[in-house]
Amino acid sequence: MTPGTPRNRSDKTLAGSFERYLQDKGKGRGGGGGNYRRNAARELDRFAAWAAGDRGAGDWTGIVPDDVDREPTFDDLDERVFREYARHLAGDRGLKQNTVQTYYRYISAWCGWCVNEGYLEAHYAQRASAMAPLPEDDGRKPGDQQAWTSEQRHALTRYVDERARDAVEAYTTLPEDTDPLDKQRARYAALKAARDRALVFVIAYTAVRVGELLRDPNDPRRRGVRWEDLSLDDGSMDVYRKKQQWDAASLPDPVITPLGSYRKLMDPPTERWPVFPTLDQRTLAGLVREELAERGEHPDVIEERREEYARDLLLALDEDIRPPSITTDGARSILQRLSAAAEIDIDHPKHDYLAPHGGRRGMGEVLVRAFGYTVAARYLDNSEEMVRERYSHIEAGELGDVATEALNEVDSLNL
Repeated sequence: MTPGTPRNRSDKTLAGSFERYLQDKGKGRGGGGGNYRRNAARELDRFAAWAAGDRGAGDWTGIVPDDVDREPTFDDLDERVFREYARHLAGDRGLKQNTVQTYYRYISAWCGWCVNEGYLEAHYAQRASAMAPLPEDDGRKPGDQQAWTSEQRHALTRYVDERARDAVEAYTTLPEDTDPLDKQRARYAALKAARDRALVFVIAYTAVRVGELLRDPNDPRRRGVRWEDLSLDDGSMDVYRKKQQWDAASLPDPVITPLGSYRKLMDPPTERWPVFPTLDQRTLAGLVREELAERGEHPDVIEERREEYARDLLLALDEDIRPPSITTDGARSILQRLSAAAEIDIDHPKHDYLAPHGGRRGMGEVLVRAFGYTVAARYLDNSEEMVRERYSHIEAGELGDVATEALNEVDSLNL
């Protein structure tokens, strides 16, 4: 079947095509992973609900004729439907211009795929009349404008450093006759504080994307960095880049000591342990029970073993039961907690905490100002063109200073 040749679509519901489309667009084995798949699935579900009349406004009843009782099919689609959906997205829902554009692009991409697969005769979503209600894209990406200032970076890193130092000192200076469970509680508190410090320093100074650093539940290839991926002596870390390949990222001097201290405290049983393991109690409890059961331990014995430890993480360390890395969402939760605890002044329209991408963007600001766009692009693992676009305000400000200096010089000559 050639593109543009329609299938027998009369009994084909829209939702029936979604899974095939998402598999084609997904990543990993069977197309089951990837952020694009997750986001596209969400918007396709919204579109299907709107088409069925479930998410319209006012008297909206969907795209199926009122006298017909069935789910929407491809026969119901034309450019007028997509025009109406564009109008729906652009309506008074509080969505930013670029967000409306992004949501519509997911639906448009699916529409194009449907043409190639023979579900539709034409790419109705890309016709000018269909896209007319869409607002103009302001060129900004939603949520990608925060940048940690030097003051914010120093405030947060100073806070987590002091917190970790205090926790480690409290653990290492315990009297010898301290109750074993109390000693374990102190070690766990020190491990948690040291992990949080290492995470903040890596985000603040390496400019590595958080999706390259931690586990992404939607992409099996992104399992989070392990100790085997780090070389503290060389100051490097292997990460799975956005460009779908492994590459070395730099670990600058401010990151080495927090990571080294944290590693010594954790003493991972193997190099395959995650650098930033989850501390979620429910996850760890289930993992410990499952792994010990697979090793032949009786359930009663497993619970007795667990009672010997203040936290399941400590049992996992002793038994080499490798936990998963924290997720990208987990990192955001950690930074929300730490930003609030450190009482950092944050003025941003979307984020009330220091978000992970803000650490990367803030480091980009530092590099561009200090070394220019070429060096910054190499460190950020981006093209120089993209870095110039993202940080164009720096060049504009510098040109403004040049213009001001030129005007002052001309004015002085005319006096």
